[in-house]
Amino acid sequence: MPRFLCSLLLLCLAFNAHADSYITRLLNKPVPGGVAVVDLGSAAQAPKASYQGKPVLVVKEQNNWLAIVGIPLTVKPGPQQVNANGRSLNFVVGSKKYPEQHITLKNQRQVNPNPADLKRIDGELAEQIRAYRSFSPNTPSNLLLDKPVNGPLSSKFGVRRFFNGEERNPHAGLDFAVPAGTPIKTPAAGKVILIGNYFFNGNTVFVDHGQGFISMFCHMSKIDVRVGQSLARGAVVGKVGSTGRATGPHMHWNVSLNDARVDPAIFIGAFQP
Repeated sequence: MPRFLCSLLLLCLAFNAHADSYITRLLNKPVPGGVAVVDLGSAAQAPKASYQGKPVLVVKEQNNWLAIVGIPLTVKPGPQQVNANGRSLNFVVGSKKYPEQHITLKNQRQVNPNPADLKRIDGELAEQIRAYRSFSPNTPSNLLLDKPVNGPLSSKFGVRRFFNGEERNPHAGLDFAVPAGTPIKTPAAGKVILIGNYFFNGNTVFVDHGQGFISMFCHMSKIDVRVGQSLARGAVVGKVGSTGRATGPHMHWNVSLNDARVDPAIFIGAFQP
């Protein structure tokens, strides 16, 4: 076989080996609210990568470093870039249409909060954004996550939500229909970085899995952890409830990467294009 054709064949095999890699097959869902897996190449040390000015989770698979990039729901389809050690690496965001959900609430203040509520909400939002932007150096214990509870989904990620006919922010997580009191387990090892009782979210726990990979659980009836506590995979963080803006008991779970809320279904093998 000519040397050129041999080299070309080896290059194709190497590309296909990466394209079919486990992490890529599992996580590469590059749509608004999804995840892009970007090949950073091989190096002795982990490259530092960023997207939209925020640090990105980097993991090693075989001989390659991969950036695991969270794509905000607000990103439009088209070309995007990850910066890594002075290089710009391109990836393409596809399109995805999310359905609508109409919810009726008896408490009108949970649709149109009064001035005192808005002041409280602003302070709580700032506190939670700081938690989402945490970036510890630890590598996550696992990228294929466990379900925090066993039960059917009652509301999917990204749904456009209308409360009493008025549109509000899209649904930023997954809802599981399970009874009040059901234990909620952390889907990967991590550290508790924030707990609180919030106007919309009710009793809430943030768990940092490492490098900006964060789980948030809310509407809980009880919190069983404290800030600073290290948790093993599967540890109980609290119990299901209906605190905050909720029409009944359920478990709401957010996943965030580089301060972008992304579809948790990607990490449990339940993503639907």
